[in-house]
Amino acid sequence: MRAAHLELRTAASPLSYARVGFIVAKQGQNSVARNRLKRRLRELVRVTVLPTLAPQDLVIRTLPGAYSKSFAEISREVATLLRRLPSVAGPPGV
Repeated sequence: MRAAHLELRTAASPLSYARVGFIVAKQGQNSVARNRLKRRLRELVRVTVLPTLAPQDLVIRTLPGAYSKSFAEISREVATLLRRLPSVAGPPGV
């Protein structure tokens, strides 16, 4: 799934909890900008997303325009992507 500045990929997880990974490419930015964007994404996911996710693996990949967006704009995009997620059943046998 794709939003204006983020892309989301999902996979079933063999674990009983959700995991989220991030891909933040250089895209002409320095390490300070990349780390700032990664910290924003991690905090967003930690506070708002992880407690509500079904057991699955997510990968959030940033697109070039994400560097210029505010925390609120990125938050809205993550929320939009997560609303599009199909509901995932728990692991077999639970």
